[in-house]
Amino acid sequence: MSIKVPAPGREELIDFVYQEAELLDERRFDQWLALFTDDGRYWIPAQAGQTDARDHVSLLLEDKLLLKARIGRLSGERAFSQQPESRSLHVLQRPAVTAIDREKREYRLRTRYVYVETRGALQHVFACTAAHLLIATDNGLKISEKRVDILNADSPLPMIQLFL
Repeated sequence: MSIKVPAPGREELIDFVYQEAELLDERRFDQWLALFTDDGRYWIPAQAGQTDARDHVSLLLEDKLLLKARIGRLSGERAFSQQPESRSLHVLQRPAVTAIDREKREYRLRTRYVYVETRGALQHVFACTAAHLLIATDNGLKISEKRVDILNADSPLPMIQLFL
């Protein structure tokens, strides 16, 4: 007999987005990766309004396996780009729940935020909007897709070391 997990409320969905940003800022990348579904993806389009990740150039399109490899590189002994270590700070507006499909147990949220990444004396600031597609599972909320739109994605950008 399986126990039906109740649907998350708006505050639980919003708290999830705040907690995800906290994991990234605290460099708890393995815990962050565990938030993704097995087929989850992390996408940063190269242009505003881009609707397709596969038929157009993207700044980043990674599935869970590629995210795991990136996390391994960030924490490896030979990660010379992480000496000194990069740090980040996400300053989020309150996430907005934009769609709820209780039948599919899918929830969409949009969050505007400022992302700051620093390493040594270098500091980069990005204005972003994240679109989360969350799935309610028996093990809690999971990220099916996280799309990050950088306000000036069509401009030359510096190297981003961590996760927006």
